[in-house]
Amino acid sequence: MYKLRRYQQEAVDSTLRHFRRSREPALLVLPTGSGKSLVIAELARIARGRVLVLAHVKELVEQNSQKFESYGLKAGIFSAGLDRKERDEKVIFGGIQSVARADSSFFADFSLVIVDECHRVSGEGGTQYTEVLQKLLSQNPTLCVLGLTATPYRLDTGWIYQTHHHGVVQTTEDRFFRRCLYELTLSEMIQGGYLTPPVQIDAPVASYDFSSLALKNGEHAYRLADIEKILHDQSRVTPSIVQNIVELSKERRGVLIFTSTVQHAREVLSLLPEDQSALVLGETEGSERDELLRNFRERRIKYLVNVSVLTTGFDAPHVDVIAILRPTESVSLYQQIVGRGLRLFEGKSDCLVLDYTGVPHDIFRPEISDKKPFDDATRVRVPCPQCDHNNEFWGVTDSKGEVLEHFGKKCKGASINPESQEILPCGFRYRSTYCDSCNSENDYGAERCVECGATIVSAEMKLKDAASAPDTHVMRPDSMLFDQKRDKKGRERLEVRYYDLDGQFLSEIFFFESDSDAKVFFYNFSRMHNRLPERTLRVRSIEEALLSRDQFRMPIYVIARKQGKYWRIREKIFL
Repeated sequence: MYKLRRYQQEAVDSTLRHFRRSREPALLVLPTGSGKSLVIAELARIARGRVLVLAHVKELVEQNSQKFESYGLKAGIFSAGLDRKERDEKVIFGGIQSVARADSSFFADFSLVIVDECHRVSGEGGTQYTEVLQKLLSQNPTLCVLGLTATPYRLDTGWIYQTHHHGVVQTTEDRFFRRCLYELTLSEMIQGGYLTPPVQIDAPVASYDFSSLALKNGEHAYRLADIEKILHDQSRVTPSIVQNIVELSKERRGVLIFTSTVQHAREVLSLLPEDQSALVLGETEGSERDELLRNFRERRIKYLVNVSVLTTGFDAPHVDVIAILRPTESVSLYQQIVGRGLRLFEGKSDCLVLDYTGVPHDIFRPEISDKKPFDDATRVRVPCPQCDHNNEFWGVTDSKGEVLEHFGKKCKGASINPESQEILPCGFRYRSTYCDSCNSENDYGAERCVECGATIVSAEMKLKDAASAPDTHVMRPDSMLFDQKRDKKGRERLEVRYYDLDGQFLSEIFFFESDSDAKVFFYNFSRMHNRLPERTLRVRSIEEALLSRDQFRMPIYVIARKQGKYWRIREKIFL
């Protein structure tokens, strides 16, 4: 019988509290190496009804079932890969492919389903997980659905749950999993002594140049043909990379090498010490694969090369070098790869992560949903003036770390009703989209106005329409200048000029002769240009505008239309 660690027991307790009050699907976030299988085993052990535990590979099915049986309890396994199709036990550990093909009687009488690696559950229909969960819920209306994952996000949709137990709204879009009940970060695991610290080394000595790789419209993975072409064109780099891996691994125990293609993997294997190396591919026959993995775990070989095979369900705690020779657009996959080297092992003080792609991810602070807007942007904390939640946005700081500007759109904070556990989003908008029909504020990305119902035209469509319209000029400004001038009647005015790289400019004029003029400046300039929108800028004179110029941001695009002999600015597009 295992004794749960503190955080494992906390994860179990949070699950029990949730399902006593709600039947909304929920998940736990526990890093690779945290012992998810023990949490699964404990929940299955104490569950009152029948339990189904789903996984996508036979290794995870077997690993989870073995942990459960270590309690001295019996479990059934429903997996063609393990040559077992048992269905009568209280707890069944099943492979998703096999369960998806089971007849309807299999799905009856379950009270809890646990999905391991639940980031594989897509919100879209037609997948095996979606079909299985629909069958289970149709026959068991009060079913509790719990997911476990180390990486709660997907490349296509971002976060896979809506709200966090700390009172954070990760997304307002619909998700199958409603709430994260408990999360233990990778940093906390390392600080607690439960995982080995990674030492990330980007592009040591030599690396491939994958900078030309880009996702095509509607695609969520790099094209294999594009990767193969780059590797072919840069094949001379591979020997230097392999030599560097061998050199840095002299005093190391086990080296896992992740390559891009089968041809690439075989090339890498040919450059490694023959008697210390092996290759595992998706096509490697089952018994041969098992023998190779056993030889690696027992340290008969030192280098193990693979292509997308050993990212999940594979444990070799002695691994202390991870070499990444494949580009990945997925931070989730990147974390799974690095996680193979973070398990504790006697005498192991760290794990070298050698990245030869030039496009590494930050495994401690992954970029989810909002991509880095430009190279110099940094993560900044921005307190909400309405609920005091500390939001984390991309922004710009000065040399002292003071926030000069941020690009946050909406507060992610929320309050939790202690009785109903309902999560109420704060909803404070840092920046808004304004309706062209009624000028009402709407969330960024809104398609219809919440006040009048009019369609809100996106910035992309405005630019597209402007580019094709006659008598319309689209400028990408390089600078924004303020100047105090007088018109022909002698009236003082503020002129704001936007210059492009060619020195051409567009301008807009503001007067400050009355309170009404000051309001015009606020609505047409201040509220859009404010670098820190949580701080209201009330400018009442040209002098105040000139003094505040550093607090205003410059638009990415300015759209002007010809009006008589002059250009008049009609739209400004911001980051």
